[in-house]
Amino acid sequence: MTFEPNASYNALACMDEKEWRTISTPTSVSQTETINKTPIVAVLLAGAFVAILNQTLLNTAIPKIMADLSISASQAQWLTTVFMLTNGVMIPVTAFLIERFTTRRLFLTAMSLFAVGTLIAALAPSFSYLLLARIVQASGAGILIPLMQTVFLTIFPREKRGAAMGMVGLVIAFAPAIGPTLSGWLVQTYSWRVLFYVVLPIAIIDIIVAFFVMKNVTRLTYPKVDVFSIILSSFGFGGLLYGFSSAGQSGWGSEKVLISLAIGAVALLIFIFRQLKLARPILEFRVFKYGVFTLATATGMIVFMTMISGELLLPIYMQNMRGYSPLESGLLLLPGAVLMGVMSPISGKLFDKIGARWLAVAGLAIIAAATYGFTNLTADTSFTYLIIVYAIRMFGMALVMMPITTEGLNALPNRLIPHGTAMNNTMRQVAASIGTALLVTVMTNTTKDRIQELASGSTDGLDRAEKLHAAIHGLNVSFFVAVGFAVVGLVLSFFIRRGEIAEEDR
Repeated sequence: MTFEPNASYNALACMDEKEWRTISTPTSVSQTETINKTPIVAVLLAGAFVAILNQTLLNTAIPKIMADLSISASQAQWLTTVFMLTNGVMIPVTAFLIERFTTRRLFLTAMSLFAVGTLIAALAPSFSYLLLARIVQASGAGILIPLMQTVFLTIFPREKRGAAMGMVGLVIAFAPAIGPTLSGWLVQTYSWRVLFYVVLPIAIIDIIVAFFVMKNVTRLTYPKVDVFSIILSSFGFGGLLYGFSSAGQSGWGSEKVLISLAIGAVALLIFIFRQLKLARPILEFRVFKYGVFTLATATGMIVFMTMISGELLLPIYMQNMRGYSPLESGLLLLPGAVLMGVMSPISGKLFDKIGARWLAVAGLAIIAAATYGFTNLTADTSFTYLIIVYAIRMFGMALVMMPITTEGLNALPNRLIPHGTAMNNTMRQVAASIGTALLVTVMTNTTKDRIQELASGSTDGLDRAEKLHAAIHGLNVSFFVAVGFAVVGLVLSFFIRRGEIAEEDR
C-alpha cells in the first residue's frame, strides 16, 4: 500500500481541525444513510469469519504437521505463536492505516495478504515456508476485525449499532465453534493442507465481491508515518504478548519470559509517551479520557480472560484427562458457540433499546455461575453435563461481549472510533495472553503441589488414577480463578452507563 500525494495535499495541511474533518470525510452522513449497507456488511463479515476460522483450524492439525514436516512440538508451537504476535503487532496500527488509506483499498489489501498467506501455507514444502505463510496471513487478518468494527460504527447510526455489532458477535462466536470440529474431521480424513484449501476459495470470492461492492466510508486524515512509533508498538505489544504467552509453559521466572516482558513494558511506555506528544499519533491513547470507553474496555478484557478459560481448559480436560478425540472435544464446544452466535444479534437489538449495563450484569452473573459449574469436574463427569454448562456459559457471553464493546465505542467521538476499535482489540489480545498464562500457571502449579502432597515427596508410588485426580484438581482450581475474573467483571458492569454523545458529533 502506498500513498501518492496530490497537488492539494500541502494546502490541506494548513487547515484547522474543523475544516479538516469536513473535507477529509469521503462519505457524508447523508450519503452514508443512502449507501446499500447489505453487500458491505456481507463482505466484511465473510472476511472476518474466514480470518477467525483460520486461527482455530490449525490447532487440531499440529500433530499431523509435526509428523509430515519432521518438526518438534516447540517448533510447531511457533505456528500459533507467530500468528498471534503478528496479529498483536498489526492491530494497534490499524487506526493509522484506516486514517491513511481508503476503506476499499485497505480491505482489499488485507484480504489479499491473507489469501496469499493461505496459498503459501497450502503449498509450503517446509516448516520455514509454513511459518512465513502464517506471518503473511496474520498481517492481513490483524487489520480485518478493527476495520470491520470501524466501518459498522460509521455506516450505522448510534441507535442501530447494537444490532449491527451483534452480527460481529455472531461471526466471532461461530467461526471458533466450527474450527475445531471441521479441522478434526478434515485432518482425520485428509491432509492438513486441505485446511488451507478450504479457506482459500472463500477468501478469493470475498476479494472479488468486495472489489465491486465495497465503498469508501471511513474518514481520511493522512497522518504522517512515524516509523519509530511503529517500531515501538511492535516491540511493546509484541514483547508483552510473547512474554505472557510463554509464561504458561516456561514459567514466570523463565529468562525469555522476563526479558520479553521487560522489553515490552519499556517499549510500550516510550510508545505511549511519544503518542501523547504527537499531533497525529499512530494510536490515540486519549480515548481513555472517556470514562465509559475505559470501563467498557476493562470489563471486556476481564470477560475475554474468563472466556479463554473455557476454550483453553476444557479441551485439555477432554483430550488429555478423559481421552476424547479432538473431534469430540470440538463437538463439545459447538452447541454453546452456536447458541452464542444465535443470541448475539438478539442481544444487539436489546442493547439498542436498554443499553449495555443490565445485559452485562445478567450476562456476567450467568457466566460466573456457569464457570463455577466447572470447578467440580471429576474423572466421571458426563459429556451431557459439560455441553449444557458450556452452552449456558456462552449464552451469558452473548449478553455481554458485543453490547459492552458497542457501549464503549459509542462514547467516543466519530474521529476517534478507528483508534477506539484498535485499542479495544489490542487490549483483548493482551488480556487473552495474560489470562492464558495465569490459568495455565495456576493449573500446573496446583497439580504439582497436589502430586507432592499425595506422594509425600516421591511420585514413584503414585498410580495413574492418583495423578489424574491431581491434574483434574489443578484444572478445577484454575476454573475457580476464572470465576474470580467473572465476579470482578460483574462488579464493574454495575458502573457501565450510556455515554454522552461527544459535542463535536451532535
